[in-house]
Amino acid sequence: MKLAWVRLKEWSEDMVKAALESGADALVIPPGRHDQVKSLGRIVTVAADGDLKPGTDVFFEPLDSPEDEERIRERLDRGTVVIDDAGRRERHEELKGSTGRIWEVIPVENLVAHGGKLLLPVRSAEEADLALGILEKGVSGVVVQAQTAEELRALITRVKSAAENLVLREGRITGVRTVGMGDRVCVDTCSLMQEGEGLLIGNSGGFLFLVQAEAAANPYVAPRPFRVNAGPVHAYVRVPDGRTRYLAELRAADRIAIFNSTGSAQYATIGRVKIERRPLVFVQAECGGQTGSILLQNAETVRLTAPDGSAKSVVELADGDSVLVHVDSGGRHFGMKVTETLWEK
Repeated sequence: MKLAWVRLKEWSEDMVKAALESGADALVIPPGRHDQVKSLGRIVTVAADGDLKPGTDVFFEPLDSPEDEERIRERLDRGTVVIDDAGRRERHEELKGSTGRIWEVIPVENLVAHGGKLLLPVRSAEEADLALGILEKGVSGVVVQAQTAEELRALITRVKSAAENLVLREGRITGVRTVGMGDRVCVDTCSLMQEGEGLLIGNSGGFLFLVQAEAAANPYVAPRPFRVNAGPVHAYVRVPDGRTRYLAELRAADRIAIFNSTGSAQYATIGRVKIERRPLVFVQAECGGQTGSILLQNAETVRLTAPDGSAKSVVELADGDSVLVHVDSGGRHFGMKVTETLWEK
């Protein structure tokens, strides 16, 4: 999940409230304002007297030369770096006339490729989109510098709604059979999902099925569009930042990635995780020469996703049916993608 910090050039209670209401992750504030911020709400402060201290916990660095770039690389190995444009503000209008920004893309690409937590200052939606899309990965976050509370809210909303996009492919069902009982996980989110939306889940982190939320009407139970009947405790589920976790690891207040049938994601907060013993069905599919599988509760309300986005109940699946899957190369180590020799059966 991308970070959205807010930088206040001068104290403004309205701007602090707007940052809090919009879900900002931290406030870069003038000295001596830490207690006032905390009296208004819970948020991380960045200041000499704040929660994060410049020069110790976070580094503010200019990026005007190759020497700056090299120094920032070293800083990234030690902690969070914010590109600081304070020394360039006098030239801001001149720079805007040529590039529309006060930072250049190429050196930022080099730093993103190096790795580490890098944040860029942004003043517009266009700058935010560019920063979050560099090298198709983006920087770790942005530091919003807005003139009004309305601008601040709009920019934070844009940053927080930015999420990954994955290629979902057509997988062909090659086997379906009942396998007995198991501990099944329901993931209840704090968001309402539509038909065609759900979680990417599978027995392998490299072969995930789009399991839909219980958003469709059915004769057995009222729709629960906040819920995905996800599968057994051992299964992998895609979470923000390209990671996977075991379903059994999920807890209330964790973040989860909700995908639609086009592969576009949005992030949501988990409100509850419910584990119950239920009968299971084993589903196997093939895609592009790779084979993957998933176990799900043997119930009509549990649905995979057809290529057109429609729901396909597990009790109706048959060999030859098509469902949406995400196929990835490599393995997973503590949820992170790695390149290694790996077999999962």
